[in-house]
Amino acid sequence: MLSELLILLVSHVTLVAVAQDLSFIYNGFKSSVDLSLDGVASFTSSGLLMLTNETKQEKGRAFYPKPVTFKNSSNSSALSFSTSFVFGIVSEYPKLAAHGLAFVIAPTRSLPGSLAGQYLGLFNETNNGKDTNHVFAVELDTAAWPEFNDINDNHVGFDINGLRSVKSTPAGYYADHGGKFTNLSLISGKPMQVWVDYDGIRKQINATLAPIHVDKPTTPLLSLDHDLSPILSDTSYLGFSSATGAVETSHCILGWSFKMHGQAQALEISQLPKLPRFGPKKAPELLTIGIPVISVILVIVAASGVVYFIRRKRKFAEEVEDWELDYGPHRFKYMDLYIATKGFREKELIGVGGFGRVYKGVLSKSKVEIAVKRVSHESRQGMKEFVAEIVSIGRLRHRNLVSLLGYCRRKGELLLVYDYMPNGSLDKYLHDQPKTTLTWNQRFKVIKGVASGLLYLHEEWQQVVIHRDVKASNVLIDGELNGRLGDFGLARLYNHGTDPQTTRIAGTLGYLAPEQARSGKATTSTDVYAFGAFLLEVACGRRPVVANQDTILVDWVFSHWLSGALLDARDPNFGTAYVAEEVELVLKLGLVCSHSEPEARPSMRQVAQILEGDVLLPEISSSDISANGVTLRHFQGFSDIVLSYQSSVNKAFSYTSSIADSQLSEGR
Repeated sequence: MLSELLILLVSHVTLVAVAQDLSFIYNGFKSSVDLSLDGVASFTSSGLLMLTNETKQEKGRAFYPKPVTFKNSSNSSALSFSTSFVFGIVSEYPKLAAHGLAFVIAPTRSLPGSLAGQYLGLFNETNNGKDTNHVFAVELDTAAWPEFNDINDNHVGFDINGLRSVKSTPAGYYADHGGKFTNLSLISGKPMQVWVDYDGIRKQINATLAPIHVDKPTTPLLSLDHDLSPILSDTSYLGFSSATGAVETSHCILGWSFKMHGQAQALEISQLPKLPRFGPKKAPELLTIGIPVISVILVIVAASGVVYFIRRKRKFAEEVEDWELDYGPHRFKYMDLYIATKGFREKELIGVGGFGRVYKGVLSKSKVEIAVKRVSHESRQGMKEFVAEIVSIGRLRHRNLVSLLGYCRRKGELLLVYDYMPNGSLDKYLHDQPKTTLTWNQRFKVIKGVASGLLYLHEEWQQVVIHRDVKASNVLIDGELNGRLGDFGLARLYNHGTDPQTTRIAGTLGYLAPEQARSGKATTSTDVYAFGAFLLEVACGRRPVVANQDTILVDWVFSHWLSGALLDARDPNFGTAYVAEEVELVLKLGLVCSHSEPEARPSMRQVAQILEGDVLLPEISSSDISANGVTLRHFQGFSDIVLSYQSSVNKAFSYTSSIADSQLSEGR
């Protein structure tokens, strides 16, 4: 028995020693390489490690197969290590940010519950930022997410237990001895090399980045004094993780070396495989073998079919002016959208509104699913400014906003291209006896998500964005049942600290604030009013205004409040599984946001704080209700104002009842 124990002890000591002296190098990856792959990760015949391969909304990971000892015991310090790798990110659109990748050290290879998209296959909404993760990562990120306080859409960062980087900096490198800084684009489609070094004695982490043809700079790109001992488990796995979003992207690792207690061995750059190009690259042999014959045939076909081609050219003609040439990938070709939607046929129609018809499509080259909205724009006045705003809005990045990918102009119409959301719009789960409805928990999650998206538009982006058409039909449901605010066709931008200049009425009856109906001026406060109507719509399962009926939702809810039966206004379709306090909060907050006076409405930051429970809405009982209305005192964020509630929709209705169509536009 004693001899067996001695053998086990010697074996354990040997394993620790081997782990501490671990060193490996991969100058390319052949199929025989012993790495643990997960998700869509794969090896190519040329020796590339493809974490993702022209995919969207996917994740891919590759780990060294054996656990590595980073600490001799739970109480000891993390050991020094060094790693170097060459990577490349190839995007469908070279100038359009896709999601990035990360070098990661984690206690497990599976990373359970991790999500694609902005979570890079590492974390999810629940565990992101928790100390129990014991994860260290160096992110090479190509998207700016406000929820993670990302500095831009092209940065390198140190992540500890979450994607809110402890320290980050724009991607680039310094010439020798701390010389001139040169920017690098992580999505350039060109290979780049990364060095990550941790000094266990000095407790310092360094990350260095450079083009593949440049030797390792002496000055690191990013340096942080931080002890990894409490972060790393005694034994952990090391490797790479990446994820894609709506844009098809390939994340590639060309070579990798690692060493404990020393400098990682230099990669042999000449032996590394080449990065792929996006999409098909090789022409069929028939085109190279039979060029003379094919040329003759093409001449004959062209001569006999000249009328056909003229008609086809006219059919797909589109407007392109000189000022649009700067917008690059944000401009789609009409022919591509025509093919994607199968000629805009009725079978692909997924929505109809006062502002246009929406079609589902699949881009033929990238296979990305899109939604295309066709909007009339008979007037050319202001088109340049409008397209500029559309391109700006296309740079918005938030998990609760539908991404606007670009636009196209043709023959008196504007086509807006969005991410496609498979679950459709929220209103189909609320109205007209829906086949499928949402539980209260699902509805509350959607409400909080839309509030977060609106807060980002109003206060957290580089400009103020007024949506101008917040309503259930413009909230789309993604695959994880998150609410995403979409349809930015009416949105307006202006700089923080200035006044918006809109003067035309735009929006939907029932969601229009009284002052907007009077003056046509849209503000963040008018968006709050529309959000109030949205809150009541989701909680009650009723539209704000129903044609040919006298009932106005805000009045109907308020009458229940007056009678002391506010919860009776809830939608019976979500059953009895609900939190009464949450439903009551949403109904009261909906009424407060729907106040007729803009000064009495909260901001979206206050609304978001109330919904998250960070700020309490004051208790209001039937005794607080008098003939003069509802008095709300000592509300945090308000100036102790008295909110004398009146029927705000009645005021709006008097200004808009003469409009035949319930959808008001600016002639687009």
